[in-house]
Amino acid sequence: MEASDENRDVLERWIRAQSTPQSIVQRAMIVVMTIEGETSSRIGEQLKVSQPTIRLWQRRFIEGGVYALTVIAPGRGRPAQYSSRKTARIVRDTQHSTPPGVTHWSTRSMAKAQGVSKDTVRRIWQAHGLKPHQQRTFKLSKDKRFVEKLTDVVGVYLNPPDKAVVLCVDEKSQIQALDRTQPGLPLKKGRCGTQTHDYVRHGTTTLFAALDILEGKVIGQCLPRHRHQEFLKFLRTLDTEFPPHLDLHLILDNYGTHKHPKVQKWIERHPRFKVHFTPTSASWTNLVERWFRELTQKAIRRGTFVSVADLQLAIENFITAHNEDPKPFVWTASVESIMAKLKKVKAIYETLH
Repeated sequence: MEASDENRDVLERWIRAQSTPQSIVQRAMIVVMTIEGETSSRIGEQLKVSQPTIRLWQRRFIEGGVYALTVIAPGRGRPAQYSSRKTARIVRDTQHSTPPGVTHWSTRSMAKAQGVSKDTVRRIWQAHGLKPHQQRTFKLSKDKRFVEKLTDVVGVYLNPPDKAVVLCVDEKSQIQALDRTQPGLPLKKGRCGTQTHDYVRHGTTTLFAALDILEGKVIGQCLPRHRHQEFLKFLRTLDTEFPPHLDLHLILDNYGTHKHPKVQKWIERHPRFKVHFTPTSASWTNLVERWFRELTQKAIRRGTFVSVADLQLAIENFITAHNEDPKPFVWTASVESIMAKLKKVKAIYETLH
């Protein structure tokens, strides 16, 4: 048995998706394991299925392709109202087209276009892990030294140097101290917490933060701006926080402040500071960005602050609470796995453009 890359991606997506029915997950795993060369007896032992069941879904895949795995067998349950061809058409149109005048399909618009019910469309979308109403942002890095920088940063994560501390450093700028115009209603049964849609701005602050990847602790400092002067001040803070016999390996992005001539001269005068720059447009390689998300979700987004000082106090309290029970973010992806994923994304991007 063989499968195209597209069909293989569909099968693996079904297996990973939490919303996929377990019966379809089992069928997809039978096919994937068969493609990978597993014997029928081995498949039966791992998946706890009989040999006739294995042969059935192997034959269905060979005869009808990947979407034949979603068809209910005759005589079992309610007869399928729509053929696998109709299902494949709905999936294909969802992925590769849009309705007139709008940006994405809804269950009702797709149902009207295909002549089926909206519940049928919803079931098909759930079975195939399709969510056209959702969207995520992304950007492919065009850094000419992408592989070199990625290898350097990932190497530091997976194989940290001896007698050194690895710090993921960045600044979260323009954090607004927002004061809601009215107090929110309290949380109660049947009603979530509330806050007014309008607010009063009381100013901004910038948080400079360094995440220790080994212990998970964070060193943070709120400053009014994020120029090279403030960055140098934070570097001096880091210099005093750690014993002088330890080297400090800093993971930094390519923001101009980090490469300012005065910053470079300061680092040259302090040789224990070793700088590793992430690829351009690849902030996801800096683990402190993951911690910034925790800060935003748990301390800032739903907060009410009557002044910048009040905002800074909330940030300091969050850092203190975090450091009392730190949980490191563990980097597991290798350079090879990242490049393999980027290769797939670039191939799709090139076909569309």
